[in-house]
Amino acid sequence: MANTRAVLDAEENPNTEVQKNRMLTLEEWQEKWVNHKIAFHQERGHQLLKKHLDTFLKGAKELRVFFPLCGKAVEMKWFADRGYSVVGVEISELGIREFFMEQNLSYSEEQIMEIPGAKVFKSSSGNISLYCCSLFDLPRANIGKFDRIWDRGALVAINPGDRKRYADTMLSLTRTGFQYLLSVFSYDPTKHAGPPFYVPDAEIKTLFGSVCNIHCLEKVDAFEEGHKSWGIDYIIEKLYLFIEK
Repeated sequence: MANTRAVLDAEENPNTEVQKNRMLTLEEWQEKWVNHKIAFHQERGHQLLKKHLDTFLKGAKELRVFFPLCGKAVEMKWFADRGYSVVGVEISELGIREFFMEQNLSYSEEQIMEIPGAKVFKSSSGNISLYCCSLFDLPRANIGKFDRIWDRGALVAINPGDRKRYADTMLSLTRTGFQYLLSVFSYDPTKHAGPPFYVPDAEIKTLFGSVCNIHCLEKVDAFEEGHKSWGIDYIIEKLYLFIEK
């Protein structure tokens, strides 16, 4: 691999057009869970989130936190244990059930009348609600507004052609004074088709900059041995904090 500092300091000029028309269906995402092709899941939780948690939470006592494309993210339990209300959305019912099982949480499930075929799974404690449906259907369920959004593995998983719709949906779910934490990856998209997709800095500003002040909290070398199979020789994770203007 190239020198870490050189990679982190390099000017990025990849061909961002190559992934523009890439599409995965909801069924393909569900198959990833069935076939356990979920390398995106982090069993120990997201370490950059942990590092910047105080900046994200700002000492608030009562918050509603939203997890788009939540999978079985262990961070949902972190926030719930702090007394916050957690809401997630995930297309895979298997992923949702695995979350409750692995976190040893009892739960109930019910149909969502506003969205045919959709369900919501609620922890017995009442502060975790996970919706099994398309993210774009979720606003119809009247889930309310959120103080915090933790976007790890969501924007980078959305088909590139749907990003504007995705950003508009996310911003429609925010309360006044919200904060939005986003993790994205930089790599050469001509060598890996995604997901995770490459989201350029300029596009992040286009999607969120009219509503949010955007701060890059940290850039880290995220390259691991498994990334060699993608055909890439570097990957940088960037953590952004969006604050309402």
